[in-house]
Amino acid sequence: MSANDLAGLKVMVIDDSKTIRRTAETLLKKEGCEVLTAVDGFEALAKISDQKPAIIFVDIMMPRLDGYQTCALIKNNPQFRATPVIMLSSKDGLFDKARGRIVGAEQYLTKPFTRDELLGAIHRHVGTVSSH
Repeated sequence: MSANDLAGLKVMVIDDSKTIRRTAETLLKKEGCEVLTAVDGFEALAKISDQKPAIIFVDIMMPRLDGYQTCALIKNNPQFRATPVIMLSSKDGLFDKARGRIVGAEQYLTKPFTRDELLGAIHRHVGTVSSH
């Protein structure tokens, strides 16, 4: 895939950590992605229905609405059921991965993630779905 494959692709990053949001946003903008960020599930859900991102990265540990609940709500909405959701967690636990699958997450990345992991997840899940 060429560097411009991701140009204009809408990617959402939901994380209560400003550092993680900024890191992901910087990496993704370099690839030409349009990046939407949210600090928690509530903010994210409002933006998702409005902006319709092609792929969503969601942190598991967040206040008010955690990543599992956020993912479940996204997947329960017929309009967004097909939108890939990638869980982000600082724990690399089998239990967390299994729980992520139960709520419908496509993949699980452990923080801190690398540029290649982030882009690999996008290529893997959005590469099959043409967003143009």
